[in-house]
Amino acid sequence: MISFILADLRRFKGGALAVVVLIALSVALSVAVTLQERAVRLGSARAAEKFDLVVGAAGSETQLALSAVFLQPSPLPLMSGAVLEKLARDPRVSFAAPVGFGDSADGRPVVGTTTALVTALSPTLAEGAVFARLGEAVIGADVPMRLGAQIKPMHGAADSGGHTHVELAYTVRGRMSPTGTAWDRAILVPIRAVWQLHGMGAEAEHEHDHGDEAPDGAAAEDHDHAVHVEPDAALDEHFDAETPGIPAVLVKPKTMGDAYRLRQEYRSETTLAVFPAEVLTRLYATLGDARSLLLAIAIATQAIVVAAILLVTIMHVGARRRQIGALRAFGAPRRAVFAIVWGELFLLLLAGFALGLAVGYGAARAISAALASATAVHMPVEFARADLPLAMWFAALAVLVSIVPALSALRLSPAAALRA
Repeated sequence: MISFILADLRRFKGGALAVVVLIALSVALSVAVTLQERAVRLGSARAAEKFDLVVGAAGSETQLALSAVFLQPSPLPLMSGAVLEKLARDPRVSFAAPVGFGDSADGRPVVGTTTALVTALSPTLAEGAVFARLGEAVIGADVPMRLGAQIKPMHGAADSGGHTHVELAYTVRGRMSPTGTAWDRAILVPIRAVWQLHGMGAEAEHEHDHGDEAPDGAAAEDHDHAVHVEPDAALDEHFDAETPGIPAVLVKPKTMGDAYRLRQEYRSETTLAVFPAEVLTRLYATLGDARSLLLAIAIATQAIVVAAILLVTIMHVGARRRQIGALRAFGAPRRAVFAIVWGELFLLLLAGFALGLAVGYGAARAISAALASATAVHMPVEFARADLPLAMWFAALAVLVSIVPALSALRLSPAAALRA
């Protein structure tokens, strides 16, 4: 019987191919939406795992989390350097790493920070060592530079009219191991080098007002102020009340209880403390709404496609009246005729579903690869147990839909069919 079904499908291969492609496209839309939403959620959650608490100036929680964790440019306000001093001395804190944005090199963000954050992100470096002097840098795993390369930082970006700092060129001293986060494409340098490069030393802090701040939260360079950075100067990672203003501090609390107490303490009129995972949860809710809408559209599309295929199949059964009549006249039992007509459509639906899975998976992989290339955040595309009900729903639908033309074939009288 299977050979008869396959031979019959080969006779009508054009129509069979059209049915398979229509089903595949409708299934691929559902699969791509489901897998891509999960990939974004898993990838961003894993990227945020390394960052327990972020403290910044009062403002937008979303902007603070996206800038500090995912290195997305945004106009963060500065908070007092005294906050960093207080956090660094707090016995509940394992480390408090300031981050300073504003510079770039070859389109990659240059982030001022401390050795503690480099060690937290990459406990074991892929090569080289952590920076030990103001003129040294550690690069992310995806930065295409070699140890010893020179990095000339640019204030801002080339497409926004940025200018290159001629006062200092960083030397690449080490490379981090892959982290699967946006920091894989970042260039990490000593925070004090960034401050000095922008005229934000302790003695210069009083000469700059907040009107001179750059849009991304780093202070703009005062061109009338002579800037000098000694690249061979040793690191000083002890912070006091004279510390310049900073856009954010990445905090590693010692315990979960300490994390919640610190967050509560630094949610005030002047500062803001957030758990990046909580911010992402709210973003997931919005993403989930969009996913539900797209899935509803995809399911509606599938229903329309199935209805159209069902109509065409019933018409096809009518056009094959002589063949069905001949089968019945030569003694083929009713169940055999039913199985042949049902089996043909069921195989087409299953073939379309399988092709749709492959196309949807491939589309999700391509989208994730493009997003990962732009953000450096690894987004795993994978099926989950939660996808099983969708597959079972489609299999049940295929069984039921295939019954309709099979029943219509049984209603044909062999004698009437042969006379047609």
